[in-house]
Order: sequence, then C-alpha cells, then structure tokens
Amino acid sequence: MKKRIIRYLKNVLGTILVVLLVGTISLISLNGSFDYGTNPLNIHLEREGPYVFYETDSTYTINYIRGNKTDGFYLDKTVHHVDDKVPATCYFPLDASSFDFNIVSQFEIPKATYSDNQPIIAISDIESGYKTFRDFLIANKVIDTNLNWVFGKGHLVLIGDFMDRGFSTTQVLWFIYKLEQDAKSQGGYVHFIVGNHELYNLQGKFKSASYKYNGVASILGKQQHNLYDKNSFIGKWMTSKNTLELINGHLFAHGGIHPDFANYEITIDEVNQINRANYRKAFFPKPEETVAQLITSSRKGVSWYRGYFEDDLSQEDVERGIEKFYAKDIIVGHTLQWSVNKLYQGKVYAIDVKHPKDYSKNWPNKSSEGLLITQEKHFRLKVNGQQIEL
Repeated sequence: MKKRIIRYLKNVLGTILVVLLVGTISLISLNGSFDYGTNPLNIHLEREGPYVFYETDSTYTINYIRGNKTDGFYLDKTVHHVDDKVPATCYFPLDASSFDFNIVSQFEIPKATYSDNQPIIAISDIESGYKTFRDFLIANKVIDTNLNWVFGKGHLVLIGDFMDRGFSTTQVLWFIYKLEQDAKSQGGYVHFIVGNHELYNLQGKFKSASYKYNGVASILGKQQHNLYDKNSFIGKWMTSKNTLELINGHLFAHGGIHPDFANYEITIDEVNQINRANYRKAFFPKPEETVAQLITSSRKGVSWYRGYFEDDLSQEDVERGIEKFYAKDIIVGHTLQWSVNKLYQGKVYAIDVKHPKDYSKNWPNKSSEGLLITQEKHFRLKVNGQQIEL
C-alpha cells in the first residue's frame, strides 16, 4: 500500500513538472512573461494628475487628486484662462519623484517631413511605463538625471502605444508633453506617433486600460472616456499628432505600410489629415475599400498593420509601400519582437520589445531596447546605453 501511494505521488509530481516545463517553454517561445510582486503604490492617488479640462472656449481647469481611500478623496482645482502659461507638476509615487513643466493651451499640428541629418532615437510600445521610459532616455543620453534635454537638435521618435496595460499613463503622457517643450528650446524634436492604443483611448475603448483610471474618472466626477475627449487638454493635444512621418529619409509608423498604398495617389500629409479626421471615430470594415478606409483600417491601416510579420510578403511588396513615400526604410512598433530587429534586407526595422513594468516584477526578466539612426547606420540601443550595429 505504501509503495502504491509513493508511486502515485511520483506520477502526480511528474505530471506537474511536465506541465510546468511545457508552460515555461511556451511562455518563453512566445516572448511572454509572468508578472508578480505588484507594488501597492500602483493605485496610490494622492497628488495624481494634473487632469486638465476645458470649461469654456476661454477657460480650463487644472485638477489634482488629493486624499486617500481611508479618509476620502477630493480635488485641488484651479481655473485658468486659455492664454495663461501655468506651471504644473506631475508626481510619480513609485520613487516619490516628480517633474515640472508649463501648460500652454496653444499647440500646433507638427510637420510630417524633416531633413536635417541629425541623429534619431526611436522607441515604441512603452505601455504606461514611466520609469522604464525615463530610465531608458537617461541611459542613452537623451536627458540627464535631472530630466533635462541633452540630445541637442536630435529627433526622439515615439512610435505609438505609450498608453494602456500599466498604471503610469498620466505620467507618461505629461512627460512626453514636457520633453516636447524641452527639446524645442534646444532645437531638437520629439515626435509622438499615434498608435492603435492611443486610438482606443480617443475612441472610448478601455479594454486594455488599468482599472485605476476608472477610479480616477469617478473622483473627477467624469466617465472614463472624458479623460481624453474633446474637452480634455491631453486628449486634444493627442489628436494633433501624426500617424506617419518621414525623418531624414526614414519612415516611421506604429503598424506599417500595406502594399496596397502603392495603388493610390496619396501623400504623407494626406495620410495624416485623413487619420486625424477619424481619430475619434470607431473603425470597422466596410464592403468597398477606398483610400480613406485603407488608411484607417484596423487591419491594413498605418497604426494597425502587422503584415511584415504575418503576411506572405515578397521583398518587392515591402518596397512598394515604402517607396510610395520616397523612404529608404520604415521603422515600426506594434508587433512584439525578441529584440530590435532588421528585416527585409534592411527595409524594415521592428522595435517593439517587451519592456519591464513599473509596478511589478517580470519573469523572465525583460530589458528595454530602442533604435539609433546616425550617419546612415542603425544601432540597437540597450537600456545600459550599449549600441549594437544592425
């Protein structure tokens, strides 16, 4: 009887070990990770903000959340004229740090084409990871440890999906806003390219957003979609951004360029104009494909396309789409890679990697990467500042 029990336990243990081994192999092969050890500061709301909303055509309010779950929450709210330049602070609870910037309600639609031979650093799919984003920029000398811009006249390109799946969306968005101001004062550029998760939030789709922001909206006396609607300062700012840009001959898009783009007479500016006109409209397939439907398609559109990784494309197919916009190559995010990757004989650079999370640990450990383009050479950028030529 005792031998039978021991044999049974061995079989059960063996089965568990096999299941764990298969699960681990599957997780690693899919470039996945397991999150654990979540820090409770992820939903700390004291000093959360600012949340800025237009009240009239000439006024807006700046709101910071105060208090706690035990004693209750309230708003620190001030009213300002749209012509005011208002100092603001954004607090990050994980390390009790903050950064300062000015809220200026006038902002312009950025250019879509640049030619100046300055270096380019690109990173994508930060997914609400403020600390990860900040530390990568420090390590690669875009900013210093005091968060001052030190990249000169260089281009920092953020290729979409800086929102969702994390607890630092507000910090990330205001940090990008601050970096824009700082870069401009030094003659540099920050390019915030709209990805599909920015579109989700602009269109009121929150399936990937942290539950934290439902609570934030409630404290503000609003619904979650109001955080980025037409009366939201940060929402209005996001709708000014492009989905496609050409910088020193290199094309940048969150998803990519479907070969069908070659069938239409369309410019980069027109792509951005059509997308911008549809940022707040939910996308859905229609029976006949027009150029507008191609641009905004959730399958073929520039913010959604995954064909470089999932379709059976020839080298000619890939080059047709890129050459349509007179580009040397295209840099994309959206589709997860093991590391920054060169594809199709150097015509496609895929830079979406699994970044570490702010408030939890990961197994296997993940490490951020980005792309540096300088003097017509492409380099993988590691989180420790190491550069590896591709």
